[in-house]
Formats: sequence, C-alpha cells, structure tokens
Amino acid sequence: MSTAVSIASDFDGGNIVVKDASQAECIRLEIRRDIAADYFQWFYFSVTAQVGQQLGFSLENAEKASYSDAWEGYHVVASYDRESWFRIPAEYQEGQLVWQHRPEQEQVFYSYFAPYDQARHQALLASIAEHHRCEQIDSCTTVDGHSVELFKFSAGEPSTHKRKLWLIARQHPGETMAEWFMEGLLETLFTFGNDEALLAGADIYFVVNMNPDGSWAGNLRTNGAGTDLNRAWQDPSEESSPEVLMVRNAMDKIGVDMFLDIHGDEELPYVFTAGCEGNPGYSLRLQELEERFRRRYQEINPDFQSVYGYDKDEPGKADLRIACNQVGQRFDCLSFTIEMPFKDNANIPDAKEGWSPERSRNLGVSTLELMAELLPDLR
Repeated sequence: MSTAVSIASDFDGGNIVVKDASQAECIRLEIRRDIAADYFQWFYFSVTAQVGQQLGFSLENAEKASYSDAWEGYHVVASYDRESWFRIPAEYQEGQLVWQHRPEQEQVFYSYFAPYDQARHQALLASIAEHHRCEQIDSCTTVDGHSVELFKFSAGEPSTHKRKLWLIARQHPGETMAEWFMEGLLETLFTFGNDEALLAGADIYFVVNMNPDGSWAGNLRTNGAGTDLNRAWQDPSEESSPEVLMVRNAMDKIGVDMFLDIHGDEELPYVFTAGCEGNPGYSLRLQELEERFRRRYQEINPDFQSVYGYDKDEPGKADLRIACNQVGQRFDCLSFTIEMPFKDNANIPDAKEGWSPERSRNLGVSTLELMAELLPDLR
C-alpha cells in the first residue's frame, strides 16, 4: 500500500497546486499561474515522505505552460538542504512533465531551477551595505510593498570622466540564475576587486533583484501588478512598474556607458547574449563593441558561445519596451541581455547538476573581468 506524503509550497518562491497526492507513486500536480497574469512555468515545493519511498510526479498542465517547448531535454532540480542542488531525470510525455525519485532523506525540495531565497537575498544586501565602497543611491517601493534598492560601487577619486557601468538582474523573478550571477560578480568585486583600471575608471551601478514581488510569490515573469518588467522600459509607471521607473530615472540623471541585463532562458541550452542590432541608433561603433564583447567573453569563459541565440532584429525594428534595447538606444551605449539556460549548457554538459548556481556565479566573475577590459573603449 502506498504511504501518504505531505507536499508544501508555503514559503517564499513556492509554487505548486496539488491535484491528488493520495498515491505516492502517482502524485498529480499543476503549476500555479503568476499572480495577476497568465504566465507560468516556475515551480518549487517540498515533499515529506519515508526515506527510500518510490515517488512519482506529473505536472499535468506542462503543455499549457508559457514555454511548453522548454520541457524537452529538461531535468528537475532537487535538494535536501536547499544548499546543494542536483538533477533528477524527467520526461515530457503527452503534455505532462513526469519524473520519479526515491529520496534519501525525509524531506526533499523540487524546483524548476535552484531558488535564490529571501534569506540569501537579505544576506547579499547585508554584504553590500557593509562594504565601504558601496552606497545605496535610490530605492522604490513595489506594488506589493517590497523594496528595490539601487547601489553604486565606487573607488578612487570622484571624476566626471569615469565610465558608468550598469547591471540589473531578475526582472523575471523565476530566472533565479540571474541573482546567483550577481552574487558571484559582487563577491569577487568586493573581495578581489583590485583591478586598478576598473576601480579608477568606472563607477558600477547595480540592482540585484528588480522583482521581489514575483520572487517571493513564486511567479515566472511578472510583478505584483502582473507587469512583465522587461516590457515596461519605454513607458514605465508608478502604478504598474515602479521598479523600472526608478532605475530609468536614475539612468537619465547619471548616464550610462554600458548596460547588462541578466536573465535566464527556458528553451535554449546555451549561454548567449542579445544585443541592439535592431535599434534605430545602432552604429558600426556599437557593432564592433558587441563583436569584441562576445569574442572575449568566449575566450574568458568557455560556457559562453555566440553561435546559438535569439533571431536578430531587423534594422530599426527593435522592441524598445525591452530594457536592453531602450537603454542602448537612449544612451547610445553597449547594451546586452545576458541569457543563461534553465537546462544545461549543451556544449559542456554536466549530468549531475546541469546549469547550476556555481556556473552562474562563475559567469558573473568572468563578466567583471570583461567589463574591465572593455572600459577604455566604451566611448
């Protein structure tokens, strides 16, 4: 006889709907839609069961998810302690994502990707606040009452000639690899940030999590108002996208010489960038900067590649609602979206972990090195 199991998702970032858990070998689940929006793909829940008990799961609405093609080749992420995450083989069958597992401990967590939870987020904010070269220069309150903080990292003497480098992460809350990326970059900047050219020549402005509403609610793409922040940059508002409004206003005041927007892609099993080739103001100078960025990125970190990615926009046809395009056009600067996979890097596969928090962190470190190299040529 099947032994009963207990399923929970009442923690930050949690998302699951239990349809039937009466049979441990056939637990029927659905993913809940984003609050106030129709997107869904992110899931995150815990199961308490007997050690070694055979568990079987089916996500029954996988076919209707925002990116149903993403399930092919995808494997579920799991952990016993929410520190170390590993992959469990899954299959996409007849519109459902199914997997089986015999847990080695009483409680196990399953997720779409390794979560970046509130406790870790607060610890990251604390490390930023304690650093003598960091200052909070702006903030806003979200629709759901969370705080989004804009920080500046500066070293050396103040100068109007310093380049202004901007990074934001997690506009889409389910793309947790973006905050892992920022953690790796900032930890290296804070601990080993001794590149004199970078420190003397640039101020770095950053937001580690643009969308705390969606992060804590377990959303895939939207904030508390149901807004996809990465479609709000042309006309942000206090009512639906205060996060974007705050950052864009600060950019208008300060200026931008390089902008990187950190994301994750559900479908493509690669690390890649999306640029501004479709912007009306795109120039040969920007094209050459983009090409150099991609070429050096691949040399610095082999997880990056430039063969696979999104289809390029036709000249003058860019969607200026998107952060990368809006900022690139607005400031005539090098502006990229950096995408990491939810699955694995097909060029360098890792059967145990797939794409992981550590690889996301390492990509952030490599990006910091690349920013320092490009600094003299940004203008």
